[in-house]
Amino acid sequence: MPRGPLMIIGGAEDKLRRRTILTDFVNASGGKDARIAVIPTASSIGPEVIAVYDALFRRLGAAEVVAVAPESREEAHDPALRELLAGATGIFMSGGNQLKLSALLCGTPLSDEILAAHERGVVVAGTSAGASIQSSHMVAFGGPGATPKQRMTQVAAGMGLLRSSVIDQHFDQRNRYGRLLMIVAQSPQLLGLGVDEDTAAVVEVEEGHEILRVVGKGAVTIFDPARITTNAFEAKRASTLLASGVVMHVLPHGARFDLTTRELIPSPHGLIDDDEAREMAEAGKDLRQLARDIAAADASPSALRRRLARSRPKPTTVEPTPQEEGTSS
Repeated sequence: MPRGPLMIIGGAEDKLRRRTILTDFVNASGGKDARIAVIPTASSIGPEVIAVYDALFRRLGAAEVVAVAPESREEAHDPALRELLAGATGIFMSGGNQLKLSALLCGTPLSDEILAAHERGVVVAGTSAGASIQSSHMVAFGGPGATPKQRMTQVAAGMGLLRSSVIDQHFDQRNRYGRLLMIVAQSPQLLGLGVDEDTAAVVEVEEGHEILRVVGKGAVTIFDPARITTNAFEAKRASTLLASGVVMHVLPHGARFDLTTRELIPSPHGLIDDDEAREMAEAGKDLRQLARDIAAADASPSALRRRLARSRPKPTTVEPTPQEEGTSS
């Protein structure tokens, strides 16, 4: 059986309106047959997090939602928690503190069970901290900024579900370009994935290749440092890093990228979803109106009035029926 999908969510996913990402997760987990395990360990308000996602996933059609909430490494050795994961069709890790999540889970039997579930086809999703921990090298903490600087962030071991990349979240909203560049400058064998809020990088294996697909309102930014020239190995504390030759890809909703070959997958021509079609139609109307306004700009006021009069629909008159004649409102 092929490995299950990974859903790497940049945080702040829509929970109130269309809920596109969470709906996709429930559907991928089996829809009405979905049995979802929620791991809130990264959060300091675990019970509240469980209540929110329990209500959301059930409303979206999941058959069952269970909490798997270890609060220590000792609890992460509990066979009863592993048993809860054994029957899950989807696993969801919440946001919070990714270093806490790593410290309590990584290297425990519960972490091993998550990896085993992924290998047997279970969907593993995580938002914010739950996204970061999916990579082998995890952003532990660090400051914002567009310029990479030595020691501006710290890396810890992640769960290793995605070994080809390092993941950062809330990417554009919190200006985390510099710290992701710092990491790939120091570890150029890795791709850097920066995932925006209310956006998911969905990774599936197709014919032996890891294929990333973007879902949501924002973008997934990929840094490919395969040909980087850098001074990261000799730069002094807090100094600006040289990072030349890094290839950047900014991928919006619907874009696909081959993480194995590090290449963009061209989109088939003519495949436009309903939302895109509506947006294009509205844009077309706006452009036509703009063209009319521009054309009218050089016309005299009287000519413009005549043109507007011709463009307005003529009122239709309806002959009254015999019963309506002589009546008043």
